[in-house]
Amino acid sequence: MIGLSQKVLVTSAWPYINVTPHLGNLVGSMLSADVTARYYRLCGADTLMVSGSDTHGTPIEVEALKQGITPKELTDRNHKKVSELFKRWDISFDNYTTTESSVHKAFVQKTLLEIQQNGYIFSQETEMLYCEHDQRFLPDRFVEGKCPHCGAEKARGDQCDSCGKLLEPTLLVEPYCALCKNPPIAKTTKHWYIDLTKLSEPLCQYIQNNPQLPQNVKNFSLNWIKEGLKPRAVTRDVEWGIPAPFEGAQGKTIYVWIDAVLGYVSATIEYYKQTEQPEKWREFWFDKTAQTLYFVGKDNIPFHTIILPALLLASGQDYNLPWSVSATEFLQFKGQKASKSQRIGIWIDEALEMFPVDYWRFFLISTRPESKDTNFTWTAFAEKINADLNDTFGNFIHRTLSFINIKFDSTVPTPTNPDADDQAILDCLREKITHAAQDIESGNLQSAANTLIAISRLGNQYLNTKEPWNLMKTNKEKAATIFYTATQIVKAITVISQPFMPTTAQQLWQTLKINGKIEQSRWSDALVPLEAGHILLKPQPLFHKIETDEDKLDEQLAQIRTKTAPK
Repeated sequence: MIGLSQKVLVTSAWPYINVTPHLGNLVGSMLSADVTARYYRLCGADTLMVSGSDTHGTPIEVEALKQGITPKELTDRNHKKVSELFKRWDISFDNYTTTESSVHKAFVQKTLLEIQQNGYIFSQETEMLYCEHDQRFLPDRFVEGKCPHCGAEKARGDQCDSCGKLLEPTLLVEPYCALCKNPPIAKTTKHWYIDLTKLSEPLCQYIQNNPQLPQNVKNFSLNWIKEGLKPRAVTRDVEWGIPAPFEGAQGKTIYVWIDAVLGYVSATIEYYKQTEQPEKWREFWFDKTAQTLYFVGKDNIPFHTIILPALLLASGQDYNLPWSVSATEFLQFKGQKASKSQRIGIWIDEALEMFPVDYWRFFLISTRPESKDTNFTWTAFAEKINADLNDTFGNFIHRTLSFINIKFDSTVPTPTNPDADDQAILDCLREKITHAAQDIESGNLQSAANTLIAISRLGNQYLNTKEPWNLMKTNKEKAATIFYTATQIVKAITVISQPFMPTTAQQLWQTLKINGKIEQSRWSDALVPLEAGHILLKPQPLFHKIETDEDKLDEQLAQIRTKTAPK
């Protein structure tokens, strides 16, 4: 288990703030990062969790044009909304900022000048697509067409969602303006580029020599390098964004993915600027024992294993490179990719109108798409909630605490001569808690979440085998010992469920009448027994069974969707 003095920076991909995130966005980045950050805090590590809203980029401009407002009006409104939604989801950011932050803008400009000074940024005249109808250049998402690699329709000028390849607008086959749908012309303009070819060897060494990188991330990244890295544009011909700091670059702004990935550093700087330790950010970015953990979707792998490390290396400042990049596969909805326009998927505001947050948190992490794309269905959701949370987790805890409330006057009973079975169950508990910790530290969050259910099932089997209710008349001391042991399992579950279901864990913490908030506890407290004679509160049901009819749940979602604001 991680040491108490360890510094851990937990980050999640910065969501484009043109729309509200859907469940797939959430599970791969923000929610996975939150579970991990909560765990490390429980371990006593010096933990910081940062991210922010990606307020720049062409998706923002395109959406703002559609709505007839300025990009700043759109992003200010959406950042406020999404920040509040993350709080409702119990996402425990220490700093959730934006790319419009003055600290961020200054850091990006400073870093790019350092990279230029070190010889990794150059300028050149280039042909770009230009829309004569709208009288504007068409970078990134202002242009769509067929992917030159896989032939997919509606590939964007920055990336193909189908094959994941990074693109340039001029590479698209049969391109058209995303605004007016007219074909563009080629027009010459000047841009600044980072020369990734010069960084191929150090990037390859970083990836090959980093044992913490999951194999899927490592393979994907090395294949990219093997195919040959090319210079990548740093500037764009758009008004909305961070002004390019280079001489002669008036009117140019910084390419959004250069801008956003540097936000991990600037968000750390910004957080500590607001404290009495303004220079502490350096401990997370220069101390070589610090761990920096990134949680992203698989489509964001190259930006975190190639683009970000390239920028950090080229700056010459000796920043820590990503220690681990945990990339999930896609969460699909009834076999289809989430689509706002086609109403496919569930958005994070809608979800909370349907069921409590911990229902969603547990389901999403316990089915996290770690090795392959997963498919959301109401049937799978209902089964997880009804069978795992209600019938197993909730049932074990409620039956244990209710029996103690009724038969032992809400007092943890005194054990007498525990037998081998009692000790064996506690040994098994200790083993499962250790495995859960190892799973979280290695990024296997799905397995760790399901360990909660395995422990609850273990507790139910223990009670069913021992039948202490039948012993109350013939051997009350033995019944007391069994319920004492069961209470220790409840205490352990309460502690280790906190990263996954913080609201439920706090409710249990209060029922167990342990002083303070559960966030003040430690992971090791899971195995510190509640003493005999400790007074408990009367338990309340933790969960309730939910509807299992898919059509009825679809109708419920549709009704909620008609009431919510446009995404």
